[in-house]
Amino acid sequence: MAGRGKRIFDPLYESIQDAVEDVFKMIKAELLAGPFGFFGHSMGCIIAFELAHKLRKIGGPQPSFVFFSGRGAPQVVRPDEKEKYYLLPDDEFRNRVLELGGTPKEFFEHEELMAVFLPMLKRDFQISETYESSRQVDPFNYPIHVMIGKDEDINAEQMHGWKDHSSQGCTIHYLAGGHFFINEQPESVVEIINNTVKPHRHEPKPVHF
Repeated sequence: MAGRGKRIFDPLYESIQDAVEDVFKMIKAELLAGPFGFFGHSMGCIIAFELAHKLRKIGGPQPSFVFFSGRGAPQVVRPDEKEKYYLLPDDEFRNRVLELGGTPKEFFEHEELMAVFLPMLKRDFQISETYESSRQVDPFNYPIHVMIGKDEDINAEQMHGWKDHSSQGCTIHYLAGGHFFINEQPESVVEIINNTVKPHRHEPKPVHF
C-alpha cells in the first residue's frame, strides 16, 4: 500500500476511499482468477468492507466470504468515536499507540524510523478515525466472519451488529488477546481462515468483469 515497502515515497492516502480505490487497482486482475475472499483487520477491516460494497456496486465478481477483524460494525456508533488519536501531539500519540500494543517500543526510540513512519502511522489513524459510514445496512449475499479479541474494547452491540451485514449468515470468532490478537494467536487465525476457505476452493471461475 502507499507509503509502505517499495512504495514508501508514494503519497499517503487522504481517505479510506483513496485506499479502497488503490487496493482495487492492485487486485482487479486477480479477481478474475477464481474464487476469492477478503480479510481485513482494524483499518483493513474498513477497506475490505468498502471494497466489497464497491464490487457489488460495479457488478464485479463477488467474494465467497469476507473476514472483518478487530473492529465493530460500521453502523454502530463507537463509544470512542469522538476521540481522535491523530490530533494528539507526537509524544502523546506515541504513548497512546504503545498502550494499544502491536507496535514495539523500540520503534519509537530511533529518530530515523520515527521521521519516516510516524507520519504514515498518524495518517492511518486519521483516515480510520475520520471514516464515516452511511449507517445504512445493505446485506451481502454471502457469509461473513468476524474475528474479535476477547479483551478488545468492543462492546456486544458493535460485535453483533455485523450480523445485519449478511443474508447468508455471520459467524463471530472470539480469540484470546486484545486488538492485536492476530499477532498473539496467528495459528488460530490461520486455522479459522483455512477451515472457511476449503469448501470454496472448487467454485467456478467468474467469466466476466
